[in-house]
Amino acid sequence: MLSLDTLALFSVACLALAATPGPDMLLIASRSASQGRGAGFATLAGIQAGTYCHALVAALGLSRLFLAVPFAYDAVRFAGAAYLLYLAWKTLSARASISDAPRTGSGATGGRIFAQGLFTNLLNPKMALFVLALFPQFIQTGGGDSVVLQIMTLATVLNLIGLLVNGVVIVLASRLADRLRQGTGSGRLPRLLLGGVFFGLACRLAWPDART
Repeated sequence: MLSLDTLALFSVACLALAATPGPDMLLIASRSASQGRGAGFATLAGIQAGTYCHALVAALGLSRLFLAVPFAYDAVRFAGAAYLLYLAWKTLSARASISDAPRTGSGATGGRIFAQGLFTNLLNPKMALFVLALFPQFIQTGGGDSVVLQIMTLATVLNLIGLLVNGVVIVLASRLADRLRQGTGSGRLPRLLLGGVFFGLACRLAWPDART
């Protein structure tokens, strides 16, 4: 079992990482601003489900495939970029204003948003390498505890801290968007913002230096 000292140190590292603005936070914030808190939390849930998947893959040793076979890394990277470009096109070409969509994470809309967050995370090989680089530093061997169980425990800690940090981001982004929407009465800007975020993330993932 992981010691309290190890969990405390890992929690501090996770807090520093979660509080640093990055692609996930940008996606969550833009989704919250465009479609409300429910959509933001649905996106976060999908991303965190993807984190569990990456952690399990790392525990099974499959993430090392990206290090050993560069083609596998690039294939997943470009697939992720293509998916993000598709989401950008769908968002920008939608006839109805995105602000008219249900501002809730429930039902079919919430399911689609969850799936988009999940696939965006799964198709980002940088996340797999991040888990592979960080988690082993906190794994305790020789105690008879399952490495898989330890890695999934660390993933849970990472997700809980991410929920706290990104929960604040979701609330603030949705409130700010509501105030702006009341002032302008336009839903075009949130739709352009979300589409622009998807496009920017696609370019970032497809860039030759995306591994760094």
